[in-house]
Amino acid sequence: MPLQLDTAGWLRPAPGVNLVPSPNQDERPGHEVPSLLVLHNISLPPGEFGGPHIVRLFTNSLVLADHPWFENIRGLRVSAHFLIRRDGQILQFVATLQRAWHAGVSEFEGRSRCNDFSIGVELEGTDSQPYEPVQYTRLQALTACLRTHHPLSAVRGHEHIAPGRKTDPGPAFDWPAYGRHCDWAAKSLPPTGQT
Repeated sequence: MPLQLDTAGWLRPAPGVNLVPSPNQDERPGHEVPSLLVLHNISLPPGEFGGPHIVRLFTNSLVLADHPWFENIRGLRVSAHFLIRRDGQILQFVATLQRAWHAGVSEFEGRSRCNDFSIGVELEGTDSQPYEPVQYTRLQALTACLRTHHPLSAVRGHEHIAPGRKTDPGPAFDWPAYGRHCDWAAKSLPPTGQT
């Protein structure tokens, strides 16, 4: 069954989809419509997969005592619209009509504050470890769903909109594989030499 959004920008119930609302969101200024898809990666602690820590980070309930590295992100308030786990499970934290806090200081085609006009998708992974095939499949399905509801015109990695500050989704992300079964993405990929 194809993924579908409701009128508020939440995924409709489907196998492998879970909604986990994050407080780290707000209104898009001027009711801006999302036109950019931004891909990220995340693992908590870095390089470790599974567990509750990403969800806890995005819902401001991370237990700092669970790992020494978590002191590095004490007080951090972030979110993304979606997270795609290594097993293909999709978690949604913020409705697509709302602004998620995923891009930080960023710029795309002369416009700053990419959070205002983008949708952020986190892939559970690292810059250097290959992503799972099911993550590409689910990302392609999610991209198709998002395009039926929003006028997305481009897709970029966090590394492209915050160069020098961010490196994700990194060299491990296979842009051609992502675009292979996603015609729009194939035409909207970062220019050669920027992947």
